[in-house]
Amino acid sequence: MPSIKQTLSNAVNQLNTHLTDSDTAKLDVQLMLEHLLDVNHAWLISHAGDALTEKDDEVFQALLQRRLNGEPIAYILGEREFFGLPLKVTSDTLIPRPDTEKLVEVALDKIPDQADFLDLGTGTGAIALAIADNCPDVTVTAVDFSEKALSVAIDNAAALDIQNVTFLQSDWFDALDHQRFDVIVSNPPYIESTDAHLSQGDLRFEPMSALASGEDGLDDIRKILDNVLVFLKPQGWLLFEHGYNQSQAVQDLMADAGLVAVETIKDLGGNDRVTMGKNSLVVSTHWD
Repeated sequence: MPSIKQTLSNAVNQLNTHLTDSDTAKLDVQLMLEHLLDVNHAWLISHAGDALTEKDDEVFQALLQRRLNGEPIAYILGEREFFGLPLKVTSDTLIPRPDTEKLVEVALDKIPDQADFLDLGTGTGAIALAIADNCPDVTVTAVDFSEKALSVAIDNAAALDIQNVTFLQSDWFDALDHQRFDVIVSNPPYIESTDAHLSQGDLRFEPMSALASGEDGLDDIRKILDNVLVFLKPQGWLLFEHGYNQSQAVQDLMADAGLVAVETIKDLGGNDRVTMGKNSLVVSTHWD
């Protein structure tokens, strides 16, 4: 049987030859081997000359084939780290991305003590769990339309022993009953439905319902804005993640919805990523 070193080298060569979008081939192979053998990177290096068992080699080749087919490494491993939290991911959820950590950072700066926080379209629970983990006195509600995605989020909360989160199945605000929040965030679908990237790379494997939203990618943002002031406390903040070229459109939509102090924040790559606005009311309104 081949050694770990030989297996790694052969697999990297295959990825570099057959997977044109793999610029992380060596890291992908290392992660698959560490996952398979249940070891850390230091062990992998120190045991590079060890031979794989026939069974391990067979399983590894199956993992490698999935990667050669273009399947994202997060789905193959079944996990992805986000804001320092190890999260279970499945093909029923969007893969948490580093860009979304900017949304969490901005939200943390806006959350008052003992606040009520809402995450719309929670997926794996990444945003909600990051907020809850960093703000144990905050009451977090997280909703998603997908039962399967909610199941993943609930599993993640249990695995991390994060208890200040309530998960609800809801089409945006539909299942929320006269609740109001100090901060509402969403990383909604925002890709144009005709965008060619939807049939390329990792996006081919991710749930379309979590990616695309109408001709200009803003349909779901419009739906949220239609009702947001009913659920946002006076002086409360709404934050959206969106595409790099959508900031002006999102700013305009938020202003039209009655939000003030609208501002866009760039991500670490220098791209417009998070747009936020505030409910200008200073006293509570009455429910109809």
